[in-house]
Amino acid sequence: MRPKLILITAFVFAFAVRAEAQLISHHGVVKGGYDFWVYVPQDRAAKDTTKLPLVLFLHGKSLSGTNLEKVREYGPLEALKFGRKIDAIVLAPQSQGGWSPSRVKKTLDWTEARYPVDTNRIYVFGMSMGGYGTIDFTGTYPDKVAAAIAMCGGADIKDVSGLNKVPLWIIHGTSDSAVSWKRSQVVVDAMKASGPADLLRYDLHPGVSHSYLGRVFYMSEPYEWLFKHSLSDSLRAVDQTIQITKYGMSKAYKSMPGRRTLKVVEYKGKK
Repeated sequence: MRPKLILITAFVFAFAVRAEAQLISHHGVVKGGYDFWVYVPQDRAAKDTTKLPLVLFLHGKSLSGTNLEKVREYGPLEALKFGRKIDAIVLAPQSQGGWSPSRVKKTLDWTEARYPVDTNRIYVFGMSMGGYGTIDFTGTYPDKVAAAIAMCGGADIKDVSGLNKVPLWIIHGTSDSAVSWKRSQVVVDAMKASGPADLLRYDLHPGVSHSYLGRVFYMSEPYEWLFKHSLSDSLRAVDQTIQITKYGMSKAYKSMPGRRTLKVVEYKGKK
């Protein structure tokens, strides 16, 4: 084979390796943690050690159980299937009902140790029960979280003062019949009572229901907003420029370009 042809072949092979995203399932590998998915974005060579942001997705009650496939029914993993580009590692654990901050952290720590995670750019994004989980995890471990979005949730933790250290976007719909918007209001009031809440954004969307708010996962805006924040920022501030609207929720969900194939890798370990 001629040298020029060898170079071309090598380039094509390298491109093929980099072009394929992976979705990896992990079962029973974290003692005291959860089973979970890890999404590794495309354009990542096998030996590429460049650090990437990590989005931790905490699902709602309907996706609880022991079948990891359920975690792909809505949220970032389904958004990826519909073609949404998320230039980050996505960690999506599965709860059996309710989120334990300590169990979430064990799962996150395991992932950090084995994937190229930029620990200054870890984000939490959850809805419903996952909104509660986002608030509870962020409030318990504020020094781990660069920014968080909690949709249609509330809080189980008693001390919310840690939330004031993190850029936090709380989003709820006023027509939510599953989790009243007043549960988010309780969190907001508690944060303001515990100290300056300068890093808080709080959006109430008139007429938006519980399920309708789930369309936010398919928009580009929430991921862009998360990625604007880092623990390495010299001054912690919350971005106020990116907006999420009811029209934007509908448009994003309807305009997804179609499902694409993600390579699914199964890994079964031992506790």
